[in-house]
Amino acid sequence: MAKLIREHSAEVKDEDATYIVRIYGEKRTDDTWEGWLEFHPTDKSKPVLRTAQETSQPNYAAIEYWAFGLEPIYLEGALAPHKGVCQHHRAEAADPEIDGVLIRPGSPPSERSAW
Repeated sequence: MAKLIREHSAEVKDEDATYIVRIYGEKRTDDTWEGWLEFHPTDKSKPVLRTAQETSQPNYAAIEYWAFGLEPIYLEGALAPHKGVCQHHRAEAADPEIDGVLIRPGSPPSERSAW
């Protein structure tokens, strides 16, 4: 199951919205971790955007270290490709671990059964 690693203190803006960035990770079957970013708009009528896998780490401590080292410029760069590239899904659940899933078209299926 996906785990919220942190909510970044910097907000990211584009021409359409201002986003709060949440960094998630999930333990894989081989005990390594994958991480991705979710962009939650402050305007709740807009869709949540999600990147594909951004990192692969050997353990939880490593993914946490990665998440806390992300600078605002990285977040801005991660958001840019999602304008028009991602499939949009309007978040329906209130649970931050499962709301608003977006993937890049053509990305391989995940092992996540919760999605």
